[in-house]
Amino acid sequence: MKFFLDTASLKDISWATQSGLIDGITTNPSLLSKQAGDLDPRDVLKEICSLVEGPVSAEVIAVDADAMVKEGQELAKIAENIVVKIPMLEEGMIAVRRLASAGIRTNVTLCFSSVQCLIAAKAGASYVSPFIGRIDDVGQEGMDVIRETRAIYDNYAIATEILAASIRHPRHVVEAAMIGADVATLPPDVLKKLMLHPLTDRGLEQFLSDWRTLGAPAKGGARV
Repeated sequence: MKFFLDTASLKDISWATQSGLIDGITTNPSLLSKQAGDLDPRDVLKEICSLVEGPVSAEVIAVDADAMVKEGQELAKIAENIVVKIPMLEEGMIAVRRLASAGIRTNVTLCFSSVQCLIAAKAGASYVSPFIGRIDDVGQEGMDVIRETRAIYDNYAIATEILAASIRHPRHVVEAAMIGADVATLPPDVLKKLMLHPLTDRGLEQFLSDWRTLGAPAKGGARV
C-alpha cells in the first residue's frame, strides 16, 4: 500500500519525505488556504511538488465541466506530478473524461458509494477517493465501500487506484490495507501514530534501564 500525506503543510511534508514515509500528497482548498495565507496557492503547490516526487493532488474549485477542465489544465502546468482533483458530480465526470483524453491524471474526490467509484473509473479517473471516516460518521461502514469497490475493480480489471481518504486512526489504515486499497492518504498525526505502540515504549525503557544498570559497575571498576 502507498501512503499519501493529506496536508499542504511544507513542514510536515518535509519531515515525511526526509523520513521516506510517503509516496505522494493530497491537498484540498481548505488545506491550501491554511498554508498559503497571503501567498498564491499555486506557489505553495509548486513548492510541494518540488519536495515530493510522487503524485500531488490539487483540487479544482469550479463546478461546471468547461471551467473544471480549464482549471485542471492550468493546475497540470504547475508540475508534472500534479493530479487534478475533481468532485464526484455529473459535470465532474465530463471534465474527468476530457482531462484524461488530454493525458492529465485525475483524482475523483467526495465518493461515498462503490457505484460512484465505478462511475469515476468509467469516466477515466486515475484515482478514486472514498471518504471512509465521513461514511462512518453517518452510521454506515466506510470500509464496505472500499471492499465493494475492490471487488468491482478486480472483476473487470479496472486500473483506477482506490485511494482511501478521510482516514481517522491507524485501524482504518490496517483495514484498508487488508481489503486491498491501493493508497491511504493520512493526516500527519495519523501517520505518526502508525509508528507508536505502548509496548515499544515500554520495551525501550526496559532496555535502556538494563543498560544503565550494566554500565554502572563497569564505570565504578574503572575508577578503582
